[in-house]
Amino acid sequence: MLVDITLKVTPALSKEAQSNQDRSLVGHLGTHFDVMDQEFPLEYTRREGIVFDVSSVRGRDITEGDVDLSRVESGMFVAFHTGWLREVGYGSSVYFGQHPQLSDGLIDCLLAKQTAIIAVDCGGVRRGREHTPKDQYCAERGCFVIENLCDLDVLVEKGGRFTAHTYPVNFTGVTGLPCRVIAEV
Repeated sequence: MLVDITLKVTPALSKEAQSNQDRSLVGHLGTHFDVMDQEFPLEYTRREGIVFDVSSVRGRDITEGDVDLSRVESGMFVAFHTGWLREVGYGSSVYFGQHPQLSDGLIDCLLAKQTAIIAVDCGGVRRGREHTPKDQYCAERGCFVIENLCDLDVLVEKGGRFTAHTYPVNFTGVTGLPCRVIAEV
């Protein structure tokens, strides 16, 4: 079974996002990688994946205590189903400014396990001024962040394990790469 977990961007969604997030142009609209100044390795286009359901976590950071990190293996695509995209909809100031975020400790644990991709169904792994530096921190350690996925609940319902097929647009010299992400269950 194939599940497209890429956010479908419409002209209305694009307009909404661009009015609430300056970086929504050139690579940061909809589902995308934050590659920063790194090159996305072609071998990352196919990764074993796991999704953690953290949709009940609100009012605090998502921590390593909220997930079973023993299930994470080196080189994996690790996704977090926060439910935020479905809850508030893509593109609003609330979507970009108040989304759930991963704790620094959880991110460091994922990096220590040599995670290839961290993926979320919200605007980033961190918010505000911490967003870009944390994306850079991950990229410098060979881990890329994918933002604005959708339908991760479908993967949770199917047991949480899948093969992720991720195909970024071949742009260069930009900090974000739009991509298509298909989960094979």
